[in-house]
Amino acid sequence: MKRTTTILAAMIVAIIPMKAQLFAPDGFRGPLRDGHFPETGLLKQWPEVGPQKVWVCLEVGKGYSSATVVGDRVYTTGLTEDEKQEAFVALELGTGKLLYKIPYGNPWKDSYPESRTTPTIHNGKAFVISGAGDVVCLDCADGHIVWKVDGTATYKSTTGNWGTAECPLVYDGKVIYTPGGDITTIVALDENTGKEVWRSPSLKDKRAYVTPIMIEWKGKRQIVCSTIKNVFGADPNTGEIMWTFNGWGGTGRWDNIPPNSCLFKDGKLFFSQGYDIGGYMLQLADDLRSVTQVWKTDELDTHHGGYVLVDGVIYGSNWKNNTSGNWCAIDWNTGKTLYSEAWEGGKGKGSIVYADGLLYCYDERRGTIGIVVPDGKTFKTVSEVRVDKGSGPFWPHLTIRDGIMYARHGEALIAYKIK
Repeated sequence: MKRTTTILAAMIVAIIPMKAQLFAPDGFRGPLRDGHFPETGLLKQWPEVGPQKVWVCLEVGKGYSSATVVGDRVYTTGLTEDEKQEAFVALELGTGKLLYKIPYGNPWKDSYPESRTTPTIHNGKAFVISGAGDVVCLDCADGHIVWKVDGTATYKSTTGNWGTAECPLVYDGKVIYTPGGDITTIVALDENTGKEVWRSPSLKDKRAYVTPIMIEWKGKRQIVCSTIKNVFGADPNTGEIMWTFNGWGGTGRWDNIPPNSCLFKDGKLFFSQGYDIGGYMLQLADDLRSVTQVWKTDELDTHHGGYVLVDGVIYGSNWKNNTSGNWCAIDWNTGKTLYSEAWEGGKGKGSIVYADGLLYCYDERRGTIGIVVPDGKTFKTVSEVRVDKGSGPFWPHLTIRDGIMYARHGEALIAYKIK
């Protein structure tokens, strides 16, 4: 009996690292890029004035990117003071003191030029993509550039109306991103040198604004991402595109705005794109070479705030127009709407993450952060705090790490103690 228990324990220990190593875990929207942060012991209710501010930094530069916390530092990206470059920013964890701010690439030149990419941190290096398509590796110690690839020029990348907002995927020594265009769709670069490892065939489609995810199903792994008109799955070892889905058929008001990564669980993929395109549930085949549509919802069409899956329910906000939308709960298995409700007090749609039994919703209209119990019955905030620093739209996603919630607003990054 003792030997059996020991073997079982060893198997469990072996399984955990395999799951954790699907990709570099330090980056956008938590370890699995699904909006879940593995925290415990968080406050279930905040004081009336909101949670304690630990520090405020007003020097990160204009941007919509989130924070990545590794070791004793907080990393993000923002524009330089003259707004001519995007910069990689490192702050001291406990104080928010600016340690360095290093220019690394060209921002998007048209509307909304602020930085978008959240750094992916792996093996002491940071990987970012500028709004104009520069793929860059920097050393976290001092921020110096290790290598840089002009992805737009190299791959003749084509884009939608707002450049790129992708956060790179780092897997098995490769940096993976989606330039789109007529040459290729998705590319892998060597993590240490930036040299091309593989490139996929082209779907003859523009790049979107989606951060790729890595999934595992039936013992196989696959990259799942999107171009403007296709959701697709690619082999992480070769770049072969194994399936595509474009079943919405251009029925949205604008079908050129895919901003959200898919959710994955037990062979099923959910994605939503805003602008009346709706949300789609897909079933992945056992050989990972095809998908079939399971259901569609017209209720949840998330703009760019993401969504989370909690206990069989998808939570997120929908798009009514560019400033407003309801907060929704959708049954994962059936697509049934469990609720669709406005946030009281004139607050609008926004971004959402999950930690320790609570939803953390960040209203993009007024900058209110609210915590909500995910009961699948009603949208009601338990506590709220309004972000009162920074400028511009409240579009960044929240980050929660070691009992601290990091909220970005333009040139401001604020750390709140929520434990």
